[in-house]
Amino acid sequence: MNHERLMKVLLAPVSSEKAHRIAEQSNQVVFRVALDATKREIASAVEFLFEVKVDCVQVLNVKGKEKRVKQRLGKRQDWRKAYVRLMPGHGIDFGGGA
Repeated sequence: MNHERLMKVLLAPVSSEKAHRIAEQSNQVVFRVALDATKREIASAVEFLFEVKVDCVQVLNVKGKEKRVKQRLGKRQDWRKAYVRLMPGHGIDFGGGA
């Protein structure tokens, strides 16, 4: 696959209580990904960027919430989330602690 495309697939890691719990229990990492990304592209991007082996990828679309903006209703943007399960013995550390 094209390395430029792989660099644009992963947008950011998702940092939440659920994401941390899943990372500890089942060796999965959660990423915010591009709306048009496929499972194969996501797996290839994670393997390319973090030099780990991917077991499987689960993807879900998150619908944007409707929020009030002054006197009108607005809508947040829809986004896509990927749960990436890593092979045993592999891991990604986003802590960056010293």
